[in-house]
Amino acid sequence: MRRWFVRPAVLKLDISGIPEAWVNVEEAAHYYATDSVAYCYGDICASLRGGFSRLNARRSQIDIHPIIAIKGQSAAGKLLKSQPRLTRFNTKLFQRDRFTCAYCGGHYEARSLEREHIVPFAQGGKDTWMNVVAACRPCNQRKANRTPEQARMPLLYVPYVPTRWEDMILQMRQGHVLGDQMEFLRAGLPPHSRLV
Repeated sequence: MRRWFVRPAVLKLDISGIPEAWVNVEEAAHYYATDSVAYCYGDICASLRGGFSRLNARRSQIDIHPIIAIKGQSAAGKLLKSQPRLTRFNTKLFQRDRFTCAYCGGHYEARSLEREHIVPFAQGGKDTWMNVVAACRPCNQRKANRTPEQARMPLLYVPYVPTRWEDMILQMRQGHVLGDQMEFLRAGLPPHSRLV
């Protein structure tokens, strides 16, 4: 029986240490092979072996670290100004809101939650981080096309736009972020973050 394992994702930073993207091990190996890695953090999380050298008959190997910074011009200004995308998949939203309904305060599994627009589309609401929260189906249906005030359903917490560091955590499932990566990302979280 063949055993399959999941290779960890590698956190790619710009030269100034700002999180840029998650890349797979093969993409990270490309940065190592092209001498594009400026510095790295953490213990080796994967090793890739290549062919044998004609000159010395040794097999090539690239050791991959969980966090790599790429040489080049700093993209910090651009990265820090950009707002994380709110995708049609609600995973990031539900994680931001800790799988908690914004109206009743109940904790739910993702399949029992819905994206709820605080100001509904029918009243000019937009699909933005500051206008959406996680809500259980009964609360979402009860509120319908009304604002929380109109429905007499006050919000239990305020929505917010995730920072760059929070977004990187939200992009990955909590269980798939390695310890070194989580430690690095948590160091950049604001004190009020719900992801601490």
